[in-house]
Amino acid sequence: MQNVINITMENFQNVILEQSKEKHLLIDFWAPNLEQCEQLEPVFAGLVAKFEGDLLYGRVNCQEQQQIAQQFGIQSLPTVLLVKDGQPVDGFAGVQLEEQIQEMLEKHLPKASDGLYAKAVEFVNQGDYQQAFTNAKQAYDFDNTRADYAMILADCNVELGNIKQAKALLESIGLVDQNGYYHSIQGKIELAEQAAESPEIKQLQEALENDPDNLQIKVDLAVQLHQANQPQEALELLFSVLAKDLNFAEAKKYTLDMINAMPDGEPLKSQYRRKIYSLLY
Repeated sequence: MQNVINITMENFQNVILEQSKEKHLLIDFWAPNLEQCEQLEPVFAGLVAKFEGDLLYGRVNCQEQQQIAQQFGIQSLPTVLLVKDGQPVDGFAGVQLEEQIQEMLEKHLPKASDGLYAKAVEFVNQGDYQQAFTNAKQAYDFDNTRADYAMILADCNVELGNIKQAKALLESIGLVDQNGYYHSIQGKIELAEQAAESPEIKQLQEALENDPDNLQIKVDLAVQLHQANQPQEALELLFSVLAKDLNFAEAKKYTLDMINAMPDGEPLKSQYRRKIYSLLY
């Protein structure tokens, strides 16, 4: 397992007393050839990955480091301690389920979703809404009851042109959480919807109503809709063109460009990537 600190008397002071000031330290007291110790090792690997950035993982081989085990008063193996600032704050003896150990860690550590949310906020402040979306979506998938997660994901959706998704997210937010950020997102949505009613779009929509099989009008309208932050409507039109004629004008190029421009985690990206592949291959 990577990122494991094998604790010995030589590094004891640095790891236990110094490094635990920066992060929580999970110490696994174990011994070779003990089945219960071996059962916990893959569990710890998964948990340490989940809490990467907030948790250190140390192991004490009690056959080789008896002095450390005695110092902590270890009486049975495996024993697990969570240490902060050089002092145990929680722990258990014996084998426990991953869910139980994660629950113990969550009492003391920031949730992984909070870190993702913080990254999303940072990217929003930088104006990088594609990167922000990916982190905001992951945070929201962790906990879709958090209003702050829903709002930043809605904000990203507006900036990336997913107005329907943004409106659905805002509808889930209760009155008590409708703060200034909430109202600013609403304002963005209103502006985006006004942009979607541009004279060029209206003219093309009317032309398409009069000539519904005209593939060039569909392509032209799709381009205008995409520029007005309506990617779903644009892709729907382009796909209908490709379904009729895979090599019509620039339809394939526009479709692939729009798909590739979407951030990772955007459902439309995977949805239309599958659709276009079904036509290409």
